[in-house]
Amino acid sequence: MVQHSAHDRGPRIGATPGADTVREAEPDVLVIGAGAAGAAVAWRLAAAGWRVVCLEQGDWVAPASRPPLHEDWELRRLTDFNADPNVRQLAADYPVNDTASAFTPLMFNAVGGSTIHWSGHFPRFHPSDFRVRALDGVADDWPLDYAELAPYYDLNDRMIGVAGLAGDPAQPPRAARQTAPLPIGPFGAALVRGFEHLGWHWWPSDSAIITAPYGDEPGRRPCNLCGPCDLGCPIGALSSADVTYWPAALRLGAELRTGCRVREITVDARGRARGARYYDRAGRIREQRAPVVIVACNGIGTPRLLLNSRSRHFPDGLANRSGLVGKNLMFHVFASVGGIFPAALDTFKGPIGTGLFSHEFYETDPARGFVRGYQLQMGRQSGPLSTALGGQPAARVPWGAEHHAAFAARYGSTGYLGVMGEDLPEPANEVVLDPHLTDAHGIPAPLVRYRLSANSQRLLAHGVARAGEVLRAAGATTIVSASPLRPSGWHLLGTCRMGDDPGAAVVDRWGRAHDVDNLFVVDGSVFVTSAVGNPTTTIQALALRTADHLIRARGTAGTR
Repeated sequence: MVQHSAHDRGPRIGATPGADTVREAEPDVLVIGAGAAGAAVAWRLAAAGWRVVCLEQGDWVAPASRPPLHEDWELRRLTDFNADPNVRQLAADYPVNDTASAFTPLMFNAVGGSTIHWSGHFPRFHPSDFRVRALDGVADDWPLDYAELAPYYDLNDRMIGVAGLAGDPAQPPRAARQTAPLPIGPFGAALVRGFEHLGWHWWPSDSAIITAPYGDEPGRRPCNLCGPCDLGCPIGALSSADVTYWPAALRLGAELRTGCRVREITVDARGRARGARYYDRAGRIREQRAPVVIVACNGIGTPRLLLNSRSRHFPDGLANRSGLVGKNLMFHVFASVGGIFPAALDTFKGPIGTGLFSHEFYETDPARGFVRGYQLQMGRQSGPLSTALGGQPAARVPWGAEHHAAFAARYGSTGYLGVMGEDLPEPANEVVLDPHLTDAHGIPAPLVRYRLSANSQRLLAHGVARAGEVLRAAGATTIVSASPLRPSGWHLLGTCRMGDDPGAAVVDRWGRAHDVDNLFVVDGSVFVTSAVGNPTTTIQALALRTADHLIRARGTAGTR
């Protein structure tokens, strides 16, 4: 991590803009962050005629530059396309002090955000996920339910294109998916045999990947099963925000400025959000004012920005009178279990993180000794380098005379089940400002504190054992595992939680800050609980719902 000293930190946080600050013309709304949520909310508001400006600290990632098109693609997973910003250290990144965290926070700063390097697994919440306090006496209930969010799940699916198969008995009915499910391949077929032998639920994944031509965006081609979705899709099959929402938003007149690092959200004399001060690509400080400010910087970046936005109205950080900004961080607890099979199953062919899943252990069963549950998610192998380094469980192929034989026994014959468990909110798991570490512009960096609870440890132990059972039933002869898997902090949730009580939540049921009536948050930080599965479809559905609330409250073009 790069540490910058105090003398190069730039203007004091909360300082009054000086004569050197360039001010921009005022739009109807300012969106900070161009990832999954920022893109969705920008499109929805632009479609209603709102003048939208979005500030993004990263850049567009050209398809031709993405690793899958290049021979060194596996090396780039370890360097400039690593999911960890502390490893990547690109100009758009900021350091994260994660030394006190059981999981490594992973994110990508670019147009499209972390959807650039996700696997595309796209499950919805279950109805029970909104009611964990009522059902299990833990955490808190959401101030909305599944039925209220369902139309926005559907809208989001139609906008981006989802591959899958309707009819999963573990979930509420839904419309037919936009394209057919991804093929599960020989490894998936072996897993099906294992699940069927045990009598456990399984179903083809909903995947944010198109398997047939879909939509109006040029340049999107169906998935060719090349595999490393986590390194960016060069053909547009992966339904990342840069190829779905952003082209449509820009056609509607939204303005997207890249290379803009926001330093703080400014407030007026009444303590309402006035806009944002940011560094442009040349390092100049600019101020963008707007009557509405929407923050979409993920569960690490959003609390960092709010805590850095101190003023006489908010000495402990903007919208933080509850003291909950940065608290209740949730990642999802995760373990990886690998099975080595005696025959080749082409486990390197196909999208790395989608295929099929099981929700057999999704809901609470008191007999298991923990509350809430987990999903088992099929994961494929990657390339030769990843195989030699041991894949997700990091069980390396040994060096020496037996290396080639050991490698041959694993390559194409090793597949994984991920154990992704519900991560319950705990105030001790938090994002705060590091007292010493800063980014290249002198803005204090986040410090993450996170520990696994006893409940999470019992949940993972149960899940690892069950994953091993499935793999053995599928024919695996050797089982390897990593529990917990430290570099699995893909999902950054809960640090500006939603709720009706201003003393117990940062934002209300619409994502509006309780303390600042023209400030909204639309990323994963508003999550009350994490549920079991990958959160992106829920993040985007909530963002679309917030946009519609703003349109109802403030009107369409010409009526604000």
